[in-house]
Amino acid sequence: MIFLSTLLLSVLITIALTPVFSTLALRFQLVDIPNERKVHQHPIPRIGGIAMALGAFVPILFWNYEVNFVRAYLTGALVLVVFGLIDDFRELSPRVKFTGQVAAALIAVLYGGVQIRWLGSLLPDGVLLPAWLAVPLTVVAIVGVTNAINLADGLDGLAGGICLLIFAGIGYLAYLGDNAVIGFISLALVGVIYGFLRFNTHPASIFMGDSGSQFLGYSAITLSLALTQQNSVVSPTLPLLLLGFPVLDTLTVMCTRIVQGRSPFSADKNHFHHNLLKLGFLHPESVLIIYVFQTVLVIAAVLCRFYSDWFLLAGYMMFCGAILFGFSRAARTGNSMKRFHFFDVKIAGRLRMLRREGTVIKSSFKIFEFGIPLLLIITCLLATKVPFYVSLAGCGFAGLIVLARIFRKEILGGMVRIALYLLIPFAVYLSDARMMEWQSDELVRLYNATFGIFAVFIIIISKFSRRKKGFHSTPMDFLIIILAVVVPNLPVEKVMEYKVGLMAAKIIMLYFSYEVLMAELRGKYNRLALSTVASLLVLAAG
Repeated sequence: MIFLSTLLLSVLITIALTPVFSTLALRFQLVDIPNERKVHQHPIPRIGGIAMALGAFVPILFWNYEVNFVRAYLTGALVLVVFGLIDDFRELSPRVKFTGQVAAALIAVLYGGVQIRWLGSLLPDGVLLPAWLAVPLTVVAIVGVTNAINLADGLDGLAGGICLLIFAGIGYLAYLGDNAVIGFISLALVGVIYGFLRFNTHPASIFMGDSGSQFLGYSAITLSLALTQQNSVVSPTLPLLLLGFPVLDTLTVMCTRIVQGRSPFSADKNHFHHNLLKLGFLHPESVLIIYVFQTVLVIAAVLCRFYSDWFLLAGYMMFCGAILFGFSRAARTGNSMKRFHFFDVKIAGRLRMLRREGTVIKSSFKIFEFGIPLLLIITCLLATKVPFYVSLAGCGFAGLIVLARIFRKEILGGMVRIALYLLIPFAVYLSDARMMEWQSDELVRLYNATFGIFAVFIIIISKFSRRKKGFHSTPMDFLIIILAVVVPNLPVEKVMEYKVGLMAAKIIMLYFSYEVLMAELRGKYNRLALSTVASLLVLAAG
């Protein structure tokens, strides 16, 4: 339950705090102003990193503060968040930013014990790097990756999505290796990013800023090194795969600037995501393509974790060569992607027409409107051994929703949302024990598959909706699909032991489903309130 509560707490804190900081940023003009290097057209708040840091720090402090590595990690992360926040308020010089990054890296290296000492089969058997070499090498690696993620934050949802995939990979590898601390922190960061991407996918309403991107970059490299260097049987070259795409992007851009006689830290629009835009891909398409590249690397890291270090290094170099060859050839020939008439006119045009007609949204939303509440009620019916405090809270929230419906209809939506966010985790968690008693694997598969089916409905409704606010179809749909498809199909002997991954997938699916549902209802919450009361009472009676 500790892992599940960590994930949910990080998601909820981030979702709750992000709008608050967004409002404060607009009030005090702490916004990102558009310029020739930016792809957005209007000033956008850029202090989302504070909400992300708090969303991660709170559950980590609550559960794991006594571990030395955690203390070092949190201290270093705090240093970077503070420096990043100051940089978001007023531009810091590269030297000052670099000082903060080195300080954070030294904390992780000297106090947290994160050092690159073991290189596996890349060195003779049993040979470790001496401390005088390992310490500066690790500092360079931490500072480099911190900047790589910071520089990858160039399109809406790009850095967040990349890091979500990275932390999912690190968390799963830690889980397989029984490294609870790293798995725990990774899970908190996955929750933070999922919560933040609700506001950061294209078109973004808030940016994470330097405080957020440096925090994520520092976390990614620190956790990956700790996982592979401290009593690990997996390959020490795995961080190269997990972090490979943003690292390749940064090295390519910096080398290009040096060759051109410019400072490697000078700003330009030559990153991979900028090049994809130049090739003719749209903003969401460019983000999605990079998500796919990063997914391939993360899956390769998981599947090849016991392979030879030379094999992994060669595979990564081949990947880098293919990427660089593709971009250089396109730049040399001046080619851009041809927008296919069949797709852009026939298919996309047909989709736009269907959106205007509203046929798809009407039929699919009817199923969605009744199916999601029914799925939640069934989940509550399956719940067993419901604690007394949960039953009491269920009855209390049911009463509050009824009172809001009668006396204060303007707060009905907020009351329903709060009740759902508290109800869903307990319903899923408590129903999981009942499913263990089922004799029919077919029923369990059917029940679990229902969540995947409704994930598809989320995408369909978001794509064809004509509303201006709320959830829309974005590259985050790809991350939702990955969650819905991959998690239930992870190795059974590990997932069934704690069922954390599957429960998390169900909970996040229900969260997103109800957000889409409430956005489409446009304030007409009577039936939703009734079904929520029914779910609360069913759970309370369990």
